[in-house]
Amino acid sequence: MNTRRIGSQQVGAVGLGAMHLSSSPDRPDPERATATVHAALDAGVTLIDTADVYCLDDTEIGHNERLVAAAVRAWSGSADDVVVATKGGLVRPGGGWDFRGTPEHLHAAARASARALGVEAIGLYQLHWPDPSVPYAESVGALGELVDAGIVRAVGVSNVDVAKLDTAAEVLGDRLVSVQNPYSVEDRWGEAMLRRADELGLAFLPYTPLAGVGGDGPRAVANRSVAAELGVSPQRVALAWLLARSPAVVVIPGSSRPESIRDSAAAAGLELAPEHLARITGAPAAPSRPVTFAH
Repeated sequence: MNTRRIGSQQVGAVGLGAMHLSSSPDRPDPERATATVHAALDAGVTLIDTADVYCLDDTEIGHNERLVAAAVRAWSGSADDVVVATKGGLVRPGGGWDFRGTPEHLHAAARASARALGVEAIGLYQLHWPDPSVPYAESVGALGELVDAGIVRAVGVSNVDVAKLDTAAEVLGDRLVSVQNPYSVEDRWGEAMLRRADELGLAFLPYTPLAGVGGDGPRAVANRSVAAELGVSPQRVALAWLLARSPAVVVIPGSSRPESIRDSAAAAGLELAPEHLARITGAPAAPSRPVTFAH
């Protein structure tokens, strides 16, 4: 698979978002979850995105991290180049979602995540969501302390606006390597963030990169039209469109089935013609949708 850079690390252009393996009551059984991770790795995926709160509630914090770590260890190939990125800064009281961005929590959460992943240092640790009760500079400052302490190798931020990204860049300097926000063919909320990430030399990890692809919005219709012409799935075209937006983009589609991650991984080798890109890019916007909190 073609690779892209996240800080000093090279990863496949298509990663795996592992949330769906743990966060839903109808989550796959451990065998299918492991098969999904193995299918991703077999297809050249070397970035797996998880979080401590990808679980059902606060009684099983770290579920997804432990699942992913076990699957990577059980894979028949060499995992030397596999980067497991995780996040901290949310909690799951009673199955809900809440903020917890204090430095004390982030320090403890990162150490717990390292234990769950079975690593000495986490390859990429991301602040999951700004905590409105904590000054943002304090939260990202704690991430910098984790790098300095050797608990994590590099850090990123998620669910931010440009002002918060600039704050993180000012506080963290070159310890900051990525930003993760929603972005898809239909949901262009990430456009400004992608431009700023390019300017700062950061990797941009679109989450929910397939949002709206199956809908009836003009951009989704254009995407399906291109897919039909090329004889590939709309999801593959949607991911290829995102990859064409900037060399900084590393897509992390979620998957709970081996078949779907294999198809997503193939987007790394799909080069869309300028006419196809223009048709999707220039389609009018569908009515705006709110950003989903639970990620």
